[in-house]
Amino acid sequence: MKVHWKGETKDIKTLWREGSEVKMIDQRVLPHRFEILTLKNYRETADSIKDMVCRGAGAIGCAAGYAIAQAALEAKNMDINQFTDYMDRASDYVYKTRPTAVNLFRAVERCLEAGSAGEVSERVHKVVGEADKIAEEDLEASKRMGEYGSDLIAEGHRILTHCNAGALAFIDYGTALSPIRFAQKQGKKPFVWVDETRPRCQGTRLTAWELMQEGIDYALIVDNAAGYFMQRGEVNLVIVGADRVTANGDVANKIGTYEKAVVANENNIPFYVAAPRMTFDLKTETGWEVEIEERDLEEVTKMWGKIQEGELKNIQIPADGTVARNPSFDITPARYISGFITEKGIIKPPFEENIRKNFK
Repeated sequence: MKVHWKGETKDIKTLWREGSEVKMIDQRVLPHRFEILTLKNYRETADSIKDMVCRGAGAIGCAAGYAIAQAALEAKNMDINQFTDYMDRASDYVYKTRPTAVNLFRAVERCLEAGSAGEVSERVHKVVGEADKIAEEDLEASKRMGEYGSDLIAEGHRILTHCNAGALAFIDYGTALSPIRFAQKQGKKPFVWVDETRPRCQGTRLTAWELMQEGIDYALIVDNAAGYFMQRGEVNLVIVGADRVTANGDVANKIGTYEKAVVANENNIPFYVAAPRMTFDLKTETGWEVEIEERDLEEVTKMWGKIQEGELKNIQIPADGTVARNPSFDITPARYISGFITEKGIIKPPFEENIRKNFK
């Protein structure tokens, strides 16, 4: 991901490991500040997931894997029983950070399984290696999704996206934004409608910022304007990411995704979901079995941003005592989805059969 900051242009990943430390972009302060945090132990890395320093299914999965790797490194001088207890406590701590994105659970399970046999030193080596492997796989998957997905984008296509499914939500390239990045490199000059994505405004703060860094044409719109532009024929394609895809093709993604899918269907606009193998949950049959996270009500009642004087502040919008609800995700039924952009290609209906065929 290209980052232009204070007169410099850098290629940087969303997060990475340096020895026993994890480095990551602090997404809470973008786009007004660019900061990289150093997380020294598994609790700090796990807390970064819970506190939304790091968000997006892929990035959460990689961060969870790195947290388990840190735990293993912290326990490297313990005996087998102490090591096992320490890893169990660490995995429980990481599991409790976010309930919806399946990448987190798959990453922890993979790391624990890798380190389930052998001497402590061997287990540590295998856990750390598995965490690094997860990050490498995600990086390669994001490239492949871009290559396959760019075939769906014609020259000058106007694409609607929702939330942030870009490099910030992955290790690099992203899921929904990866095909757009590749289309830009191919000279197709795509244009992106960026949903603001209330309440945390990941579209406003993150997707618009990413597209600006890459020089891709875009316009920021309020969430309620998406249907207006679809109805007027100004949207050729919708591409979103996913936090979990169930065995039948239902999708759990950022709140508001379902609405976009329904309106796209009404206006005969193709609706694609970009997601790697790690996001497909074949153990869960339908979306109605997925736990939907509800977050702090202040995300709805307050807004964060830069005031006229240049100071960054959190301000309250409604009256004191206003009652609110804040589900972070919704379920888009498979019938509204045209296909899945994956590292293995485009998966088309019937989804229940073709998802299992591709990801046994």
